[in-house]
Amino acid sequence: MSQLAVTVIGPDRPGIIADVTEALAGTGVNLEDSTMTLLRGHFAMMIVCSGSLDEVVAAVEPLRGELVITVRAMGPEHEHAAIGPSYLLSVHGADRPGIVAAVTRMVAAVGGTITDLATRLSGDLYVLTAEVELPVTADLETLERALEITAEELGVGVTLSPAESDDL
Repeated sequence: MSQLAVTVIGPDRPGIIADVTEALAGTGVNLEDSTMTLLRGHFAMMIVCSGSLDEVVAAVEPLRGELVITVRAMGPEHEHAAIGPSYLLSVHGADRPGIVAAVTRMVAAVGGTITDLATRLSGDLYVLTAEVELPVTADLETLERALEITAEELGVGVTLSPAESDDL
């Protein structure tokens, strides 16, 4: 058994999740981690599971065509050790290129890591939400000021707040 990464992308329609997960279940694969979402009318799914690469590829083959499906073996699992407390980061404002790059660069500059990130464009409003882990040694005041300056340059609003366990 190998740990596998399965990605699925295609125009949204009812039943995609059922079709893909039934094909995987038919090989005895158990879904370990997954994320699924709609992006501009297209369905996107990422799954980590353990199973036989050849069996999984064969099982999803009938779904190819309308869906772009990739299956690849992953290396050994890397345990994610939290580097510090979790925070919720949100950005909202007028859409423009570079928002994600600029904001995530500020988090990286203090040694932080993004554990989850989603963006959504609704008309002209751009919204970014992220779960962020920051090292206990990170200077929060400096990060918050850097985020404020970056947000001002981008013409967006930004908030960083400690995450409650119920928020995650």
